[in-house]
Amino acid sequence: MHHTESLHETNEDLTPEVMNRVDEVIERYSNKAGALIPVLTQCQKIVGYVPVELQDYIAKGLNIPGSTVYGVVTFYSFFSMVPKGRHIIKVCMGTACYVRGIGEVLNRICSEFKMDVGETTEDRRFSLEAVRCLGACGLAPVIVVNDDTHGDVSADKIMDVLGRYE
Repeated sequence: MHHTESLHETNEDLTPEVMNRVDEVIERYSNKAGALIPVLTQCQKIVGYVPVELQDYIAKGLNIPGSTVYGVVTFYSFFSMVPKGRHIIKVCMGTACYVRGIGEVLNRICSEFKMDVGETTEDRRFSLEAVRCLGACGLAPVIVVNDDTHGDVSADKIMDVLGRYE
């Protein structure tokens, strides 16, 4: 199964080099039961996310309906249909953080980086996620960047914190 340049025209991340690696993954799993999740996982490692064009390509390669692939990608939160940033910001929206002002922090992040929850900055530096609770209520309000927990954040301090992440 060899791709055409048209994939690269519709999505600049799907370069011929990337698609050669995707082809290798699809070939390795093509006749195995339960191949879809391992194929999606490895393809997301290669591309960084699983855009619709790639989902369709995988569906054809594994000879399964595109709707099945889309269903799996949207069901499991591990898979992303949009590019992820180099740094993932998780903003805690739990009660303790909410009462202590996390809303203002979130608004500052959104306005400074011109993005909403679920989005990635244009330069792919940050992705922004809102989460139910980070389990660090004593440090409220809390954000986690990658694996680093930052407690007692405020709208004034947040840009200094995020400035440490290139």
